[in-house]
Amino acid sequence: MSIQTIVKKLPQPTPLGSYSPRDVVFLLKDLSTVELEKNMEDREEAIQSGTHYSEMLPMEYQPTQQYIQLFHDTLKTTARNVALASAITAELIWNKRGENTIIASLARAGTPIGILIKRYIRLVYQHDLPHYSISIIRGKGIDENAVLYMLKQHPQFSIQFVDGWTGKGAIRNVLIQARETLKMKYGIIIDDDLAVLADPARCSATFGTRQDFLIPSACLNSTVSGLMSRTVLRDDLIGPDDYHGAKFYKEWLKDDVSNLFVDTVSRFFADVKEEAKQQAAYLYDNPNETEVTWKGMKDINRIQEDFGIADVNLVKPGVGETTRVLLRRVPWKILVDRMDNPHLKHILLLAKDRNVPVEVYPDLTYSCCGIIKPVNGGEQS
Repeated sequence: MSIQTIVKKLPQPTPLGSYSPRDVVFLLKDLSTVELEKNMEDREEAIQSGTHYSEMLPMEYQPTQQYIQLFHDTLKTTARNVALASAITAELIWNKRGENTIIASLARAGTPIGILIKRYIRLVYQHDLPHYSISIIRGKGIDENAVLYMLKQHPQFSIQFVDGWTGKGAIRNVLIQARETLKMKYGIIIDDDLAVLADPARCSATFGTRQDFLIPSACLNSTVSGLMSRTVLRDDLIGPDDYHGAKFYKEWLKDDVSNLFVDTVSRFFADVKEEAKQQAAYLYDNPNETEVTWKGMKDINRIQEDFGIADVNLVKPGVGETTRVLLRRVPWKILVDRMDNPHLKHILLLAKDRNVPVEVYPDLTYSCCGIIKPVNGGEQS
């Protein structure tokens, strides 16, 4: 089947989420009326027994008032750093690709980051890049229909994929595989470069920093991601002419801080612009500084060996991934580089709230690492 035929069958994007359509268009099928949530324990057992994580959703964690206040405090203290990392990333994208660029944020953590990059380029270069939020799923791949739709809507454009941060680099690997699949199936050449704010895994060449720092949007779930759920891919819900699915949690509208986050960070763009240009120019002119080494995987292998963990998917490194473990998985323990790391306040608060032990693990590349509890109850041989 030709690409033209496929695209003609695709639905027009449905208005979703709490962001302005000027900031992002979601290429996702609305599954808001479908019951997909499972509690953490049942979901964890299902995942470790072979059910793919994209076939169900976690119950949305409802944070305490103390934790919500921590988000607001963190946003105040880190907004400029997030703005600088966003600006550096945006400058690199502009330098590498220019105005014929589609920003494709990977739902859902990538969506607010894509909005920040789009806003920065609009402010500094007076150019409004198209921005879509699409699904990519470890073990299943990228939403090919979404990719075809974007390229049809914007011929002669290239796609820049965007996410919040790197953990082990699993999503970058999915992009690498997607590049080969799209080339074979459709003759399309995409760039598997993944732009992120923080690249502690050292698996991306387009990043704002390689420090494993706290991005406030990692602190919460849907309420800082446009009220969107994780993406869903299940044969009984998603047909061949559909985009991957997601839920729009309208019921959490009163708790939504999605626009507060991007608005607060965006206010610092004018202040960080010159610093970002200098740092991006340095990175652009010194490719050895952006070399992809996959260094983070060496940490993961050491943790697997030290704790007897057979399944690498139970090890979730970095501030962002550790937060996800505490919010929607069943944690076994949390490893940290040091207890006084300023990026770990919310991690320590969540761990205390869920009664999860925290251990100092020397010489950790990341600030922290979350280990998911094996369903067999302990260390694996």
